[in-house]
Amino acid sequence: MRVKVGFILRSLLVIGTFLGLLVLWSTLSPKPHDDSPFRKKEAGLLPKDDLAGQFKPVVPWPRVEGVEVDLNSIRKKGKDLPLEPGQQPNQKQVIQQQYVTFRPHTHAYTSPVLKKGVLGNLEPKEPEPQGVSGGPGEGAKPFVLGPEYKDSIQASIKEFGFNMVASDMISLDRTISDLRHDECKYWHYDDRLLTSSVVIVFHNEGWSTLMRTVHSVIKRTPRRYLAEIVLIDDFSNKVHLKERLEDYINQWNGLVKLFRNEKREGLIQARSIGANKATKGQVLIYLDAHCEVGINWYPPLVAPISKDRTVCTVPLIDYIDGNEYSMEPQQGGDEDGLARGAWDWSLLWKRVPLSQREKAKRGQTTEPYRSPAMAGGLFAIERDFFFELGLYDPGLQIWGGENFEISYKIWQCGGQLLFVPCSRVGHIYRLQGWQGNPPPAHVGSSPTLKNYVRVVEVWWDEYKDYFYASRPETLTLAYGDISELKRFREEHRCKSFKWFMEEIAYDIPQHYPLPPKNVEWGEIRGYETSYCIDSMGHTNGGNVEIGPCHRMGGNQLFRINEANQLMQYDQCLTREGDNSAVIITHCEQKQHMEWKYFKDLHRFTHVPSGKCLDRSDLLHKVFISDCDNSKTTQKWEMNNIMAV
Repeated sequence: MRVKVGFILRSLLVIGTFLGLLVLWSTLSPKPHDDSPFRKKEAGLLPKDDLAGQFKPVVPWPRVEGVEVDLNSIRKKGKDLPLEPGQQPNQKQVIQQQYVTFRPHTHAYTSPVLKKGVLGNLEPKEPEPQGVSGGPGEGAKPFVLGPEYKDSIQASIKEFGFNMVASDMISLDRTISDLRHDECKYWHYDDRLLTSSVVIVFHNEGWSTLMRTVHSVIKRTPRRYLAEIVLIDDFSNKVHLKERLEDYINQWNGLVKLFRNEKREGLIQARSIGANKATKGQVLIYLDAHCEVGINWYPPLVAPISKDRTVCTVPLIDYIDGNEYSMEPQQGGDEDGLARGAWDWSLLWKRVPLSQREKAKRGQTTEPYRSPAMAGGLFAIERDFFFELGLYDPGLQIWGGENFEISYKIWQCGGQLLFVPCSRVGHIYRLQGWQGNPPPAHVGSSPTLKNYVRVVEVWWDEYKDYFYASRPETLTLAYGDISELKRFREEHRCKSFKWFMEEIAYDIPQHYPLPPKNVEWGEIRGYETSYCIDSMGHTNGGNVEIGPCHRMGGNQLFRINEANQLMQYDQCLTREGDNSAVIITHCEQKQHMEWKYFKDLHRFTHVPSGKCLDRSDLLHKVFISDCDNSKTTQKWEMNNIMAV
């Protein structure tokens, strides 16, 4: 009996111990709906409220921009295990994915130092030799041909846009004038400058203007920094750009490379192709195909990028006369000739004088300064950074608007755009009479307007209404899919256009005021006629005229706004002094508020004079005269024109 009781007690003790261990194990084991005890320690490090808003980015703002990195590769290198199929990432992983974007700057570089009176360490020690001693165009002096060349000059201008007869007589290695501020000669640069690939896109370019661009780069760039020159032929059909070009560049033993597009891509996408082909340099420098780089142009242009990889730099662009090949600074700007890149609200390129606010940020006159936008043809950008930005919008076609797109993307997503006074590049501007290079048939109509619409729809936010007020014909224009571009903005936390206008482009509305709403817009057609008012491309005081209506907008597209301004782009129609003639000229926000349109009466009244808008279809003139209800020449209609 005593044995049985002992057995029972021992059995109960064993069973109780087992049950106790079971209970203890169950309380320590994680339940399906609980986080692991290891994760609880991590969770305690994260803020409890508004997790996404408070979590610190991996790379601090404002240096957060570009395309996101391959996070799966990062996880595999660390201790994190890859996610199983169907498994959802936790909140911390989502936030990290949102912020891990750009590679941080790692290149060691010291800022340039100005030593007045001590010649800069990278300045040329001797004057460069002339291409042809005493030859035509040396020193960028005007080269004028006689009247016997008139016909051949006009033919070359029609084909290429320049006087190629004169250009072909000028040495490809000619000397040019040094237009830099004297202070530029005394900057000393850390010689650890990044290397560069110079990318030049061309389509049916004249031989000597293209080759002089290449020669000037090789002649005036220190060889240790010039990794390569990459020529992108955008489907040219000129004979001199075929075998002759291939044979000619062989003299540089691979320094100059040539790639040919299999179809016409247009300047914008050809530049993106150039970025992919140019693999040797750390920086991409884009030049137009008709340039001449200035003396010691390279160090000041690349130094800011060597210091900060999210900086994009632009040289000062000098004017090369396309007829005589003389060179001079661009007109405009402040007392030192310095200007910032800008635009009006129809997205036409403009330049405005350097503001006092920007001058106050600099210690020296020749230091780089901030610019809201670039002209687009000439700039330098770190190659990897350009790729992180996504290159150009792949939906932009041929030419136009890409300069604004890259400018807005750089600024709003955390980079900087700087103009560099000590880096100067001469650029030849096309002459009147050039027949142009029409876009290929597959592009369709209005490629530039479509580009503009894509840019404002992605980057301008609520400010896009001002563009549509200035370009009402684009309201229904099909511009393609922009969802990926908007996703880029969201994922890279790019700032608003309002921030950009207040902090960077604050001076643009002072020169180009925000436009009032439109009352009517379209062509101004003589009532029941086929004649329309046409600016003929005139601006800043030119006469408007009467011409056949073409229903294509452009010089025949006008708008009258709530401020009683009759406008085309940033220009207003007004009376010429005390005369009756009507001219078109630049107007500020409260200038030339002098027109009323009475739609039912088909009449435009010039309010200050009390007279009516009149015309002579025979003389193609537009003027104001005493109002007369019986005069059919004082009757008008405004008809909307939609771009397609």
